[in-house]
Amino acid sequence: MKDRWDLGRWAAWIVLLAFAGATAFPLPWAAAAQPAGQPAGAVWVVPVQGGIDLGLAAFVQRSVREATEAGAALILLEVNTFGGRVDAATEIRDHILNAEVPTAAFVSERAWSAGALIALAAETLWMKPGASMGAAEPVPASEKTVSALRAEFEATAERRGRDPVIAAAMVDAQVEVEGLVNKGEILTLTANRAQEVGYADGVAATRDEVLSALGVSDRPVVVSQLNWAENVSRFLSDATISQLLLTIGLMGLIAEATSPGLGVPGALGVLALALFYGARLVVGLAGWEHVLILVLGLILIALEIFVIPGFGIAGILGLAAVIGSLVASFGGWQEALRSLGIALVLALAGASIFWRYGRRSGWWGRVVLRARLEPKDEDLPLRDFTGYVGKEGVAVTTLRPFGTIEIDGERIDAVSEGGYVDAGRPVIVRRAESSRVVVREREGGKESG
Repeated sequence: MKDRWDLGRWAAWIVLLAFAGATAFPLPWAAAAQPAGQPAGAVWVVPVQGGIDLGLAAFVQRSVREATEAGAALILLEVNTFGGRVDAATEIRDHILNAEVPTAAFVSERAWSAGALIALAAETLWMKPGASMGAAEPVPASEKTVSALRAEFEATAERRGRDPVIAAAMVDAQVEVEGLVNKGEILTLTANRAQEVGYADGVAATRDEVLSALGVSDRPVVVSQLNWAENVSRFLSDATISQLLLTIGLMGLIAEATSPGLGVPGALGVLALALFYGARLVVGLAGWEHVLILVLGLILIALEIFVIPGFGIAGILGLAAVIGSLVASFGGWQEALRSLGIALVLALAGASIFWRYGRRSGWWGRVVLRARLEPKDEDLPLRDFTGYVGKEGVAVTTLRPFGTIEIDGERIDAVSEGGYVDAGRPVIVRRAESSRVVVREREGGKESG
């Protein structure tokens, strides 16, 4: 029965890890969403829609690179967003500013918050009637974040020949622009107002009108599409989903570490962490060095749990490697510690609930190996170790604190109550438990400690 369970558990691990690798770590050829042989001189349309996240930043980076390699005549960013992550927006802004192909932005509905910075980065800016842009005050609006984001807006506007004061008023409520916005308010421009103040180069109802005004209406149009890896990474790198994956990962590892015989929770934990890191690999938050550090940490923890029981140097180094890798993958200590703290609290709470109430359900026995054997009748009594109390023996293995001792030629499972005991050291039995004895090291004929 045990052999059959072990085989099933290893099979579950192999299947789940294979799925994690195939899903989380994109293959090299998965990055090519555009067909080969695009016509030179085409207009490359890049949709910037939905929340601004790091998955979108990776998509824009790839699209700009492919447009450049294809010899595109124009990159047209079609913007419709309420905003999102500032770090992702600044990354997209840099890709646009550094593009070797002429760029234009077409705001179809709105370019709010981080979306406004992306629209400002284009060489020319067009807006659909009824569209708006601005409202870019950061949250939280601390002095540091407002100052940093205001500088980004001002520098971008100056780079494209637009009034930096108007850009600053979109971010900082302390900036007043006569006739546009009063002090204490955040600036948001309508399409017509943006054209009046020189922020929009024109108002156009459709993409075709924009291309006609730019003199490229006769060029073929290539619409860049998110590939499967970018779609998955955008979903998995979402703040809520990332937090959930991290929580499941930690909870699975805690369940595996504290309940020998559990196979599925540990495998699910590794799968969740694989998806967590896979998304970050795609969006550029993590590198393979972070993954290698994580794997090393998990190996060290596994060795501590299954090979050298106890919690020694291997476990400490493994835990430090896992935490260090997770912190590095967030790109900042503040966000990392906050997310790790939330995940750890939720994981411990979930593991506690799982352990307390899960054992009462019928499916528990189907997924957990019952390590404890209880007698069914009087023919199978539990062994009585009380006769060994006070006897002396020798540690056969290092007690970390669990291990094996030998008394009068008989080997017995033991646990040390006074810390680690090296193999070969004399010990004395202090008390007996149901399946083992509790010992303490003897030094010079006396009990240590």
